[in-house]
Amino acid sequence: MKKVCLFLLLAIVAFPSSAKTWTTDQVKELINRVNTYWQQNHKAEVRAHWHHAAYHTGNMEAYKVLKDEKQLDYSRRWAYYNNWSGATEADPRRWKYATYGEGKEFVLFGDWQICFQTYIDLYNLALASGGTDADNYFMVKRAKEVMHYEAYSKNDDYWWWCDALYMVMPVMTKMYQLTGDTKYLDKLYENLLYSDRIMFDEETGLYFRDARYVYPKHKSINGKKDFWARGDGWVLAGLAKVLQDMPKDYKHYQFFVDKFCRLANTVAKTQQKDGYWTRSMLDPDHAPGAETSGTAFFAYGILWGVNNGYLAKKDYKKCIDRAWQYLSETAVQADGKVGYVQPIGERAISGQIVDADSQANFGVGAMLLAACEYYRYIK
Repeated sequence: MKKVCLFLLLAIVAFPSSAKTWTTDQVKELINRVNTYWQQNHKAEVRAHWHHAAYHTGNMEAYKVLKDEKQLDYSRRWAYYNNWSGATEADPRRWKYATYGEGKEFVLFGDWQICFQTYIDLYNLALASGGTDADNYFMVKRAKEVMHYEAYSKNDDYWWWCDALYMVMPVMTKMYQLTGDTKYLDKLYENLLYSDRIMFDEETGLYFRDARYVYPKHKSINGKKDFWARGDGWVLAGLAKVLQDMPKDYKHYQFFVDKFCRLANTVAKTQQKDGYWTRSMLDPDHAPGAETSGTAFFAYGILWGVNNGYLAKKDYKKCIDRAWQYLSETAVQADGKVGYVQPIGERAISGQIVDADSQANFGVGAMLLAACEYYRYIK
């Protein structure tokens, strides 16, 4: 039995009694409907940048539940199109990460490393199906080259924005699983300590988006700390993925457990009564209304924590019920479209319109993660 969080969740507003009772078959139908809609309306042959790659982390999870080879092939096609690489610069002397960039030289920038999560998963599936390393090594060749360079470098300031904690932390634990080299875990811990120094809020356990948004330098419209829901959603989901692959005897394992539990506790207390999280978590008036990407990442993280014994079900059941009702009955449309997704950005924006027609690939990926974990929750 895994260790349950030490942090106790405060009382949560009761979930409406009209909530639908779901079966596993109904959840599978929803997963299939969402994923089919996305794949039929968007081509697989797009670049390996973060927002596309975030969708594929959800598609890989959907495969675990549905075992749909056609849907899995969508990720294979994407990986082949990108030659199983992120940013493509060959010379390590030209590799960059310290500022935002989308060019080929930004090899060490997390936006171009999240793709390695899916490449490694596809490689592992190939081996599980009877393939050999010699025949499938091309799938992880670039991931090993890039992540080995980062793991053995002296720098620790790679993750200077909170999104990177979802994009790259799980790559580090997957690389550990792939190689058995604890240097990846040590670098994960070292890099996260840097992130904590520049954007972690000790009072709440939440993360500011990056150093520019730290309070009181930056404030919400009502003068409060401005924590961006999708940003902290990235972090909670990333920590869940890290704990999934991190060995429990790793020397810093409890550090990650405590961080995950505290973040989940604070997240649950900031949920709105209608099941979603507003874009500015502590100031709903800053950008009011439903938002799906942050909500889905939060739901995934909390569901994963309950399903794997890190969070007590009795403390989080009402939060889960409310979140699932919003996601399944409001965010997901009848045709499978996932709406109310805040567009690409880096903060909660006052006056920005987010509605049923607001959709994005990373939002679909987050929804798939949450739905697959909800399937396991009721199963």
